[in-house]
Amino acid sequence: MSVERVLLTNDDGIDAVGLRALYDGLSADYDVVTVAPTGDRSSAGRALSDGVDIADHELGYAVDGTPVDCVVAGLDALVPDADVVVAGCNKGANLGAYTLGRSGTVSAAVEAAFFDVPAVATSMYVPGGEDWWKRKLEPAEFANATRATRYLVAEATASGAFDRADYLNVNAPIANPDGERDTPAPMRVTAPSTWYGMEAAHDGNGRVSFSDPIWGKMNEGDVPDSVGTDRRAVIDGEVSVSPLSVPHAAEPDAGLDELAAAYGRVTENVR
Repeated sequence: MSVERVLLTNDDGIDAVGLRALYDGLSADYDVVTVAPTGDRSSAGRALSDGVDIADHELGYAVDGTPVDCVVAGLDALVPDADVVVAGCNKGANLGAYTLGRSGTVSAAVEAAFFDVPAVATSMYVPGGEDWWKRKLEPAEFANATRATRYLVAEATASGAFDRADYLNVNAPIANPDGERDTPAPMRVTAPSTWYGMEAAHDGNGRVSFSDPIWGKMNEGDVPDSVGTDRRAVIDGEVSVSPLSVPHAAEPDAGLDELAAAYGRVTENVR
């Protein structure tokens, strides 16, 4: 398929530096229309509103809603002729199977897949301590993410990759601030890591706090993942590309047929 129009969204908000970096990069080749949240809606997952307010923006439309709101409004009302949906570039990586459902960036791509529209979710790993998210980024630092996204929008659609995958989850390492002299990171096809280590701590006074120890391991380069996983690729300085399908696929061999058949016999005398 050929791509002419791109619907661009994110979960960091329409004025985020990462979104602007992708907009500028993709606009060189495509008609890009942004439909993105008015502010930060990170970790919104696939939350959907009853309705949303929209306003014109220099890049397209600002939506007072979630990333999924943006995709539904975009593909069914505002930009129905979009050939591809691009979500990002997210400030912070979306790595590992356990992050996919909670990520607003990835959820936007998932929603596009239900519209049968190819989608690319792009995120960038930002190294640092616990306050890495406070770091102010320059557009040039998104160069690896921008290059990879431009390449995949053009080549993955042309090659028929989306006949086999519903969307691509892309995670790129941060680039040098001087993007013009930065060597492009290599690309690796990956699968989401299955490692899970979320922790909860109860303070005894009515509050439970959560932490994800993988971020510290990533800073140290000592992640529990082998080559071929998304997290390992990013730590190794590679662009990770995971070809994925929409969730909740039925598993016909789960061994439940006999249980379902027996259910009526077990409950027939229960009132």
